[in-house]
Amino acid sequence: MTVKTEFGLLTCLEPKKDSDGVTVFLFEKTLIFKYNICSYLFKFIMKKKSELVFTAIKIPLDYALLVLSGVLAYLIRINENITQYRQVEFNIDLNEIFTTSLLLSVVWLLFFAMAGLYKFRRLKITDELGKIILACSTGMSAIIIYMFFVRELFDSRFIVLTAWVLSIFLIIVARIILRKIQNISLKFGVGSHKIIIVGNNEATKELIKTFKQQPELGYKIIAECKKFDNEKFIDLHKKYFIDEIIQTDSSLSRAESIELINFSENNNIIFKYAAGTFEARTTNIDVHMIAGIPLIEIRKTKLDGWGKIAKRLIDFIYSIILIVVLSPVMLIILLAIKIESRGPAIFRNERVSRHGKFHVFKFRSMYADYCIGKQFEKFTDQKKIIEFEKDLIKKQSERKGPVYKILNDPRRTKVGRFIERTSLDELPQLFNVLIGNMSLVGPRPHQPREVEKYEMHHKRVLDIKPGITGLAQISGRSDLDFEDEVKLDTYYIENWSLKLDFWIMLKTPLVVLSRKSKV
Repeated sequence: MTVKTEFGLLTCLEPKKDSDGVTVFLFEKTLIFKYNICSYLFKFIMKKKSELVFTAIKIPLDYALLVLSGVLAYLIRINENITQYRQVEFNIDLNEIFTTSLLLSVVWLLFFAMAGLYKFRRLKITDELGKIILACSTGMSAIIIYMFFVRELFDSRFIVLTAWVLSIFLIIVARIILRKIQNISLKFGVGSHKIIIVGNNEATKELIKTFKQQPELGYKIIAECKKFDNEKFIDLHKKYFIDEIIQTDSSLSRAESIELINFSENNNIIFKYAAGTFEARTTNIDVHMIAGIPLIEIRKTKLDGWGKIAKRLIDFIYSIILIVVLSPVMLIILLAIKIESRGPAIFRNERVSRHGKFHVFKFRSMYADYCIGKQFEKFTDQKKIIEFEKDLIKKQSERKGPVYKILNDPRRTKVGRFIERTSLDELPQLFNVLIGNMSLVGPRPHQPREVEKYEMHHKRVLDIKPGITGLAQISGRSDLDFEDEVKLDTYYIENWSLKLDFWIMLKTPLVVLSRKSKV
């Protein structure tokens, strides 16, 4: 006999009588146990969401792969195909390697955690792979330092280096497979967040389109509502157990927004909202208590306090190092400019910062007869040259907005075209960084006549010190429209960090070498 229950079909064994003569029905316990395990795991994934489950899986998986890397490195080293070229000179057996790998892998996991590999927020695949390489390399560096002090435990550099390569390879492969499994599970709705979207604007349509086209983001739309409806939301929550309510329209009334927040709090639902213009500008805040009243200060940038000190210190040290290293290159360029054409080799170009006007140093890329500025007044009629430049801007500028970029500029010298194309003309700006009126990384400074044409929101780029390179430069350089450049510079200003600065500095040479400039 079978009985249908919430646990499935349970098979009844032969009925038996107890000592009092009462018939007892015994059911197959194994079936209940097996079903309970499967049901529990499935419900756990559905309830806890995929990011929790898959993040929890990463820790033991990474640990196992790190231990495996050490063991495999040892087995490769003692393989006869390797030993025939270089005999084994250490006295370590497999048990010792296994024990050592168990201990060192714990240390490596700490580096993984510090690198942000166990955050619940899902990383981009490129960011995750980069962090894996960084964490494994940091772990290897720690072992090398340890080898320096306790050499007798690690007589084989081959094992250490091979374990490093294997750890990177195995963990990257495992993460890619894990990500693929997670994407597949999310496409089938397993572990995705059930959401209600509230709004009726372009942002609403864009988010709905994105969530539907990219189920791997982990959001499943249960309902799309133009406004809050208490009874409807209660019914939806009872039926689907809603995880999140997302308000996508910042123009909803204050009363409606408060109702949404209250409903979310009362039903233990996560509340999110799409930031409007005001909200987007109030992400960096400080709260000051005066007379028992909280006064909120809207900070323009995170670049303040110790961050500002650290950035200036890095600028000072790096500018000195780069000036010393690149001085032969700068000397050659200076001589080439002087040989080709008359006039100063260094061009002092007037630019604007938050503190007013200052001079940016550049190698002169034009004939002196076409240069604008007081230092070139003796070479040419400045009024005529300015009018000539305005005419070129109208006919040949590739950029829209207040900032111009003249294509195929006839004023360039041969040396000037080369140094402009390779950005070598900007090397003297290292002296601006050393002096302190520029930074290595920041928004590009513009000329006074360009700044005069700024709209109100463009002035955000003046909030911090200008830089030689920046987020806009590594994202498209002069090919970007000015509006796109301002958006990128504004993002940098609002989200500044030393990590972001180093990333921009590392990427800048690659962008310069790969770009095709039109000058």
